[in-house]
Amino acid sequence: MKQVANLSFLKKLTFIFSIVSLAGFSQFGYAQEIITVQQAIDKALTNNLQVKQSKLSESLADENLKQAKLALYPSLNSGVNQNMNWGRNQSASGLFENTQRYNLSASLSSGVDLFAGFSKINQIKQNKVLLDAGKTNTEKVKNDLILQVITSYLQILYNKDFLKAAQDQLTVAKQQLNQQQQLLNEGNKTLADLSQAKSLVATAELNVTNAENALSISYLTLAQLMDVPSATVYDVQLPLLNTTTNPSTAINPEEIYRDALSTFPDVKLAELYTAASRIGVNVAKGNLYPRLSFNGSYGTSYFYSYNSTTPNQTLSEQFKNNLGKGIGLNLQIPIFNRLQARSGVTRAKIDLMQTETQEQLAKNNLSKIIYQAVADLKAAESRYQSTTNAFLAQKDAYYVIEERYNVGLVNSLEYSTAQTNKNKAEIDMIQAKYDLLFRAKVIDYYLGKQITF
Repeated sequence: MKQVANLSFLKKLTFIFSIVSLAGFSQFGYAQEIITVQQAIDKALTNNLQVKQSKLSESLADENLKQAKLALYPSLNSGVNQNMNWGRNQSASGLFENTQRYNLSASLSSGVDLFAGFSKINQIKQNKVLLDAGKTNTEKVKNDLILQVITSYLQILYNKDFLKAAQDQLTVAKQQLNQQQQLLNEGNKTLADLSQAKSLVATAELNVTNAENALSISYLTLAQLMDVPSATVYDVQLPLLNTTTNPSTAINPEEIYRDALSTFPDVKLAELYTAASRIGVNVAKGNLYPRLSFNGSYGTSYFYSYNSTTPNQTLSEQFKNNLGKGIGLNLQIPIFNRLQARSGVTRAKIDLMQTETQEQLAKNNLSKIIYQAVADLKAAESRYQSTTNAFLAQKDAYYVIEERYNVGLVNSLEYSTAQTNKNKAEIDMIQAKYDLLFRAKVIDYYLGKQITF
């Protein structure tokens, strides 16, 4: 009876120390920033360099559109030319003599394409589509980043539970070692039993170390996705209990696919690239047509000769007298340019076929992923239920073995086996729980819903 009382007192003392340690850990934890999954997503979208890079590409596409529109306007250029020469030059009389001359001319010129095979109009249309594609690509980068953040967030939650389970098992193993040492001292256990208990403690300590490393890496991964300093200390908010119950029986993969076709950035991006390539064919065809342009010019000049026998007119007089104006039409008809224009049309058509293929591949891939996601969700529900039942059964079995072991009715090997089975069942249940939560959030992701916990 004294032995049982001592064991009971030892367990109570260990439990008290565990509560005190847990309270201290919790108090330390409150000093950390606790972020929700939405806050993690917002930080990532604000800081991530891939998002910033995509936005810069979007700005470049916007500038290309502005330039394409400005290409419709007439060009206007001005020029000033001056030169001076000296030495022997031929004079107006035909004789060569030493002269010094100065010449100044100024001009304005303008030109505009009246017809260019509608290539400029089509270029504007194509650049508009490419700008939309740039915006959609930013959405795609954000969507992919959101999914990575959710995955990393859930990995932290899983690793925290895994660490807690490992720490609990270490506590039990240490309790058992203390018990075995006491029973050995009283002559009720052998050195083999003590060695087995020490082995269980060593294994549990290794599991705790591995769990701590895995948790640290998962915190680091999420910090890198949020693009915050890797040394940032933070914690994540635990999900609500009811987030793990999302019955898949009400989910229709075909309906999800139809909704995702019009909203999912990967498909929208592929469709926009196809539309841009289709317009690109018309842009290339514009080089097959004649090009008609209009041009005009306006200019004057000033001439001064240092050796002239006649007086030179003043600058204003010459600018007025030498004034010249001109307009003209220029028609260019392509006849043979080494088939460059036709080759450009052929390349544009091939590019169109490639983008059409990519669009269909994106749609097929989306359908495959959604059907697979729904199937994974159903499997995750079944696995979570099965692992929960298995853990509860192993937990009950372990407690029975533990009670029998404490009174010497089972040996240390049977007790170790029961403890191992309980540990494995608990880890399997934790994995299944977060796998189910992740699968449910993936469905929300494809439905375009906001991801919350």
